[in-house]
Amino acid sequence: MQIAQNSVVAFHYTLTNDAGEVLDSSEGREPLTYLHGAGNIIPGLEKELEGRAAGDKLNATVTPAEGYGEKQEQLVQEVPRDAFQGVESIEPGMQFQAQTEGGPLMVTVTQVSGDTVTVDGNHPLAGQTLNFDVEVASVREASEEEVEHGHVHGEGGHEH
Repeated sequence: MQIAQNSVVAFHYTLTNDAGEVLDSSEGREPLTYLHGAGNIIPGLEKELEGRAAGDKLNATVTPAEGYGEKQEQLVQEVPRDAFQGVESIEPGMQFQAQTEGGPLMVTVTQVSGDTVTVDGNHPLAGQTLNFDVEVASVREASEEEVEHGHVHGEGGHEH
């Protein structure tokens, strides 16, 4: 069976940046399972997987526009330390959920300088070209319930 709209796909992957550094991998874990066409993975990788079948191996290069987007400098802001009420120690790398005009946004602390904390609301991989080494483990047709819910159920997926 080929990967198409409403297929349940399981695949192993290694993700590297342009410097060749491994950013993520399914090595030693179960394959990543998703519902094709439901927006469960980044668009560029989903496009590369279209038409593939179990056992296929591929290398996919995904641009920022087809991945996690370009880095938006307006999402990097300096905020006063007292905006983090109840948090004793703030360190770079910590993540918080900020309430914005557009709704909740995950931000990552990038710098702490005195009473000022710099936070970044961009996805950590925004602005980066992503290189995937992929092996398709399995492909099956999604159930009606999976299509209706927009995600995989059962093994490798969501349990209700």
